Amino acid sequence: EKHISIQRHLADLEKLADLKEGEFTMAVSQNTDLHVTDEKKPCPLCPEEKFKACYSHKLHRHLQNLHWKVSVEFEGYRMCICHLPCRPVKPNLVGDQTFSKMGAHYHCIICSATITRRTDMIGHINRHVNKGETESRFITVPAPKSSHEVLKESATDVQVLPNYSTPQKTDSYFNPKMKLNRQLIFCALAVLAEERKPIECLDAFGATGIMGLQWAKHLRSSVKVTINDCNENSVTMIQENCHLNKMKVKLNTKEDDNDEAMGDGEENTDTIEVTKMDANVIMHLRSFDFIHLDPFGTSVNYLDSAFRNVRNLGIVSLTSTDISSLYAKAQHVALRHYGCNIVRTEYYKELAARIVIAAVTRAAARCNKGIEVLLAVALEHFVLVVVRVLRGPSPADDSAKKIRYLIHCQWCEERIFQKEGNMVEENPYQQLPCDCHGSMPGKTAVVLGPLWSGALFNTGFLRRMLFEAVQYGLDEAQPLLKTLVCEADCTTLKHFSTHSPYDENKQEECGVYIKTPNTSAESYLVHGKRKSEEVIRNAAKRQKSESSAEHPAFYYNIHRHSIKGMNMPKLNKFLNYLSEAGYRVSRTHFDPMGVRTNAPLAQFKTILMKYSTPTYAGGQAEGPVHLAEDVQAGEQVQVAADGKAEDAEFLEDDKSGVAAAMFPKDYPTRCAAD
Repeated sequence: EKHISIQRHLADLEKLADLKEGEFTMAVSQNTDLHVTDEKKPCPLCPEEKFKACYSHKLHRHLQNLHWKVSVEFEGYRMCICHLPCRPVKPNLVGDQTFSKMGAHYHCIICSATITRRTDMIGHINRHVNKGETESRFITVPAPKSSHEVLKESATDVQVLPNYSTPQKTDSYFNPKMKLNRQLIFCALAVLAEERKPIECLDAFGATGIMGLQWAKHLRSSVKVTINDCNENSVTMIQENCHLNKMKVKLNTKEDDNDEAMGDGEENTDTIEVTKMDANVIMHLRSFDFIHLDPFGTSVNYLDSAFRNVRNLGIVSLTSTDISSLYAKAQHVALRHYGCNIVRTEYYKELAARIVIAAVTRAAARCNKGIEVLLAVALEHFVLVVVRVLRGPSPADDSAKKIRYLIHCQWCEERIFQKEGNMVEENPYQQLPCDCHGSMPGKTAVVLGPLWSGALFNTGFLRRMLFEAVQYGLDEAQPLLKTLVCEADCTTLKHFSTHSPYDENKQEECGVYIKTPNTSAESYLVHGKRKSEEVIRNAAKRQKSESSAEHPAFYYNIHRHSIKGMNMPKLNKFLNYLSEAGYRVSRTHFDPMGVRTNAPLAQFKTILMKYSTPTYAGGQAEGPVHLAEDVQAGEQVQVAADGKAEDAEFLEDDKSGVAAAMFPKDYPTRCAAD
């Protein structure tokens, strides 16, 4: 029986006042109308010493203002505040007398707990709802069968719990903003599935199982999907989502390795294995060709297990969402998790990607494995890294040698990786192309890292990912992949081609690809049987053929180095100016206004200043402005800020011969202690 403080209507509380003591619970079970008299009646939720008996009109105001207005509502019921001695309260000793304090409290309709504060009671009920505990043992009316919301993404349906986008409030976390991340991982898996099939792939942190379901639903017999999660509620949700998508389920837990729960799928006969283990345990026990790690926060705790049993030429992808530490907002956390010293720079996103790759490289090297970075993406919410595993001590040594420290000038933001070797240099500032240390007082540079100094992209792999994105209709991933291909080649979109990358490897694959114009699938005809050794050999040949000239490290923000009082050229025109000067140049996905180029910063600023126009000449056509000679001579160039020549600003030359970059007022200023 529910407590008397839990009622549907205010009239139900007034009816309780007409009964004698000890008959309150009987009125709940009997739906009888009681005769209202003019006698004084006590409050059913207050003791006599707190509220004395009164007439009905006064009792009505008391029940409405003191109990009903501060109640907590849940599924048509009101949990009113109760002052009865239901909750034990510590007595207060005053002088020689002991007073027992009557504490106000609420009774939970689901678990019958007593809670004092209303806000705590609301949070208590919300926790029940988030866990799916909405059916009360006190309510005779049956609760709804399912309060789960069904979402659809890439032709895959998933059930989610309330507050599914808040990981602290739900067991099955689902973030719609990570759709692009899931599409990129799917494209990487589809490329691996074309190299060898079938492949065993693992989603180590399944949550709702959306990623593993997309793998199995689109790639079908090419993959054997295993979805793992250590939370029991998440495992149950994954099984329900498998049945929702008409997939067969094989349940595998630590307690019972042979428990199988098969669905009634008719359209799709593929089987998804669902495991309930710790991610480190399942990666230690079994070998996989493709492993994806997407924990809440950093993934460094799972890298050793991931590289322990991953197969040769397999792929490990990891998504890091601890952007506060990677983006230098919590530098002490980055030092604790990744062992890197970092500061906030203009290229902080690429710095974050290189930090993660350095941690991956060290974890792989401990298992005598090297890596080849296929993809590194750093966006607003996550950092995604996809690497190919190369077994053997020699690849491990080659990868470990690419971990270096970075020298960063805090004044002009020039940067360069330290030279190889362990000999101590007398003056490390000589490695920087700039001479800020000689012209500025004090120490002007910091040492960051250790970081990954190699390439961040594999052009051939990205082209095949783009081809798979077009085949499966992944519209959101296609623009990003095109940008990544151009960034890997360090070229502009003008020189971009979209031919099929598989045509280049027909001879190496010993097969024929047949692509029909009306179908999005691709048929692969193999002449004869092909052994696993040949598959690995062909993948190694493709890996060598895909390796191209390494793209320049890092990028420059054109706004960061613009000149105050000057209108800089359009970004695409500026890219053409750099290209005409003989430098490799491209845009970057890390920064929409970033320019990746092998030009030194001094030359970058010179070309930017050459093609900038004064603000008063905003209507003139863009072209070179011959200000460098005057600036180098130390003369002050007066520029009108508003076209009326009222406010003049001066550009002064530094000793390097290039005007110091100054920033507009609406741009975050650069701090020397950043």
